[in-house]
Amino acid sequence: MRGRRGDRMTINIQEHMAINVCPGPIRPIRQISDYFPRRGPGPEGGGGGGGEAPTHLAPLALAPPAALLGATTPEDGAEVDSYDSDDATALGMLEFDLLYDQASCTLHCSILRAKGLKPMDFNGLADPYVKLHLLPGACKANKLKTKTQRNTLNPVWNEDLTYSGITDDDITHKVLRIAVCDEDKLSHNEFIGEIRVPLRRLKPSQKKHFNICLERQVPLASPSSMSAALRGISCYLKELEQAEQGPGLLEERGRILLSLSYSSRRRGLLVGILRCAHLAAMDVNGYSDPYVKTYLRPDVDKKSKHKTCVKKKTLNPEFNEEFFYEIELSTLATKTLEVTVWDYDIGKSNDFIGGVSLGSGARGEARKHWSDCLQQPDAALERWHTLTSELPPAAGAVSSA
Repeated sequence: MRGRRGDRMTINIQEHMAINVCPGPIRPIRQISDYFPRRGPGPEGGGGGGGEAPTHLAPLALAPPAALLGATTPEDGAEVDSYDSDDATALGMLEFDLLYDQASCTLHCSILRAKGLKPMDFNGLADPYVKLHLLPGACKANKLKTKTQRNTLNPVWNEDLTYSGITDDDITHKVLRIAVCDEDKLSHNEFIGEIRVPLRRLKPSQKKHFNICLERQVPLASPSSMSAALRGISCYLKELEQAEQGPGLLEERGRILLSLSYSSRRRGLLVGILRCAHLAAMDVNGYSDPYVKTYLRPDVDKKSKHKTCVKKKTLNPEFNEEFFYEIELSTLATKTLEVTVWDYDIGKSNDFIGGVSLGSGARGEARKHWSDCLQQPDAALERWHTLTSELPPAAGAVSSA
């Protein structure tokens, strides 16, 4: 039996099972039954005798929504941890556009703005920036990054970031990872949230607009990679660990645009080294001094080596050089074209950046490019190829400029 307003209430332990401890007298926590009229028999019932609900019971329409959801209300005086809230309010929203240009093999990423980011600094603000990676195979070679916007939770970037050398195979299998981070000059940069977009959702030459809630970082499988020392250094250890452990999975080191053409008039193979994109940085200044070497294997006489000039301090060099191999078409079918990219260093061994082999024993786009070249003489075929960390056996010797 409930008492009238102001009377001392008897707590039914079976109904309440909890109390709210606060300065002053102990009072019971409001139960869900307080918001509904009772339908059972008795003087409190609202349905048995056809009477109305007791006046001291708050109707459902007047109940605070936060109380019904179990959330902490501001009047409770408790600090709300945003990670206990919905991601839409805790981490923020990111707005961006994606466009796949199939003709130029480019992926255009327009990072527009973010709203309601999670505060990361003591002043209740953040210094956000956005970085992009292509998965699987995430590494520094395919990382793109926006500028940092200072002291804001609603940054506006309006920056266009472009991936070159994106093939139809990449669109089918790759995932674009967009991470929003907070820059901290005195310690490690902090992760705010991320979005993963499968590229297969894109249609060629059709811009797609996104306005998505940021999500929490995907937990890493390795316990060692969960240490605090690694926070902000790499968000992508899981993919790199899989690349090191999984069979056939190699780290990507960039892209190279090659042109192949068999000349019937000159009776030989024309190899065009056009350009590279998103090469791995090998020097301490964050750049490389790349050049390209080509071999036609097997090379019994060791006379098939060709080498481009060195491009200084760049990860996206343009070479536009052409080499010629005098060889019969029937013999060419038994050969393998080996293309390697190196970083030139003065006074020490040059660093291997990445390589690709084209031939009948290759896979994927490399094999198709080689096959099309043999089947279509006198046609110049340009294709992008992925450079991997696998060093061809014949290139294992020390490289000299």
